Amino acid sequence: MQTQQTVNEGLKRAYLITIPAAELAAKIDAEIKKIAPQVRMPGFRPGKVPANLVKKMHGESLHGQVVNDTIRESVDMLLRNEALRPAMQPEIGLNEDYAEGKDAAISVALEVLPTIDAPSIDGLKLERLVVPVTDEQVDEALGNIASQNKSYKDAAKTKKAADGDQLIIDFVGKLDGVEFDGGKAEDAALVLGSNTFIPGFEDQLVGVKTGQEKTITVTFPADYQAEHLAGKEATFDITVKAVKVESETTLDEDFAKSLGLDSLEKLRDIMKAQLEQQTAGLTRTQMKRALLDQLAAGHSFEVPGTMVEAEFQQIWAQLQQEAARDEDPAAALKQIEDEKDEYRSIAERRVRLGLLLSEIGQANGVEVTQQEMGMLVQQAAMQYRAEDRERFVQYIQSEPMAAAQLRAPLYEDKVVDFLFDKAEVTEREVTVEELQAAIEAEEGAEAAPAPKKAPAKKEAAAEEAPAAEEKPAKKAAAKKPAAKKEAAPAEEADAKPAKKAPAKKPAAEK
Repeated sequence: MQTQQTVNEGLKRAYLITIPAAELAAKIDAEIKKIAPQVRMPGFRPGKVPANLVKKMHGESLHGQVVNDTIRESVDMLLRNEALRPAMQPEIGLNEDYAEGKDAAISVALEVLPTIDAPSIDGLKLERLVVPVTDEQVDEALGNIASQNKSYKDAAKTKKAADGDQLIIDFVGKLDGVEFDGGKAEDAALVLGSNTFIPGFEDQLVGVKTGQEKTITVTFPADYQAEHLAGKEATFDITVKAVKVESETTLDEDFAKSLGLDSLEKLRDIMKAQLEQQTAGLTRTQMKRALLDQLAAGHSFEVPGTMVEAEFQQIWAQLQQEAARDEDPAAALKQIEDEKDEYRSIAERRVRLGLLLSEIGQANGVEVTQQEMGMLVQQAAMQYRAEDRERFVQYIQSEPMAAAQLRAPLYEDKVVDFLFDKAEVTEREVTVEELQAAIEAEEGAEAAPAPKKAPAKKEAAAEEAPAAEEKPAKKAAAKKPAAKKEAAPAEEADAKPAKKAPAKKPAAEK
């Protein structure tokens, strides 16, 4: 094998590897000898088929296998011998005129990771903006829970149902006088005015009383999920079993117990913890952005263009999706086109910070444990169909780059936490509004403020740093496994008059 460097410009490298035809032929002969004992051919005893016949039968496939293996081995050897750290997957090519019996010329083009001086982590100063949770905020949150957990009590039998009242009904749906499948229910709860059932259904029940029977006529929407009912006129024979009115929900011990908790005090403690967790997330976002701003200000080095392009494409795809959902997609797309250079600058910043965090993590022994990685793999596998999950796990185990991409976000969080511990941190109590304003101010420091009708904010489109990887050299787009992501199960076209399925109630709800 002969290696010649053809490009050495900045972070760009290119090589030409020449594999002599004799070397490839020797490898093919070795493979033939290896498989010959297992070859069976009429007229020959097992293991006695001549090598020339084995080559005639399997030579083409063996040749392809040997060439592919040799290319892979040669590139791996090149990376080791030249101490190269690829930023992305190298581009590898085989000379177009290659044929068996000729020398193989393998071209390898790549960008290498920059050499980064050991980042100094001394002298980092951060301010933690803390939002205290008040009793008034807890009371407001509990009030929201109470409003979402409405209860109803029986009304007087003479009460005429009005919007907001709950009916308990039996109904039977019919098309042309014939009952249809799925159009029947008993003890169904329906809140008038909730628009849970198809148009016209609830309106015709306003004014009914307990014990009343009524037949109503409705027309199913043209786009109704059950095709045999779409656009059809149907009747429903309804028996009103009860009319109920909303009862006031009192935040007391009984209410807490109705949610499965021991006491109202326990409910308040849980709600306070949830509110603190919400604001803690904002506090971490603010601290992380301030940290990254300090790191970015103190370090400047060339970054691989391939990594910047890959990062930019991720940002750009997200922006285009958001623009497509805008009220005026054409105007939104034009706006992001006008700001394209700014988004590319954001991509470059993200790559530089990702490399910097990776360097800091490696220099200080930050790592993701096998147990943590195992949990990540299992969590990711749950996005796939049950029959494909094992295949996904095997794919991650066999593809180092895919594993690195999966590990990267957690690794970045661990590096950031390490830097938080090393920094001099002061605390200051603020309101939620002040904390959000501080975050927005840091966002504005990174990119120019978005126009009034921005299709997608720059800060939403691009986090300040991509997930740092333990081995940044492996930050390459890995091919997708054969396993397909699990799609949401298709809902059966129910013939019941419900316009849409209600959201599932939480376990603690009545």
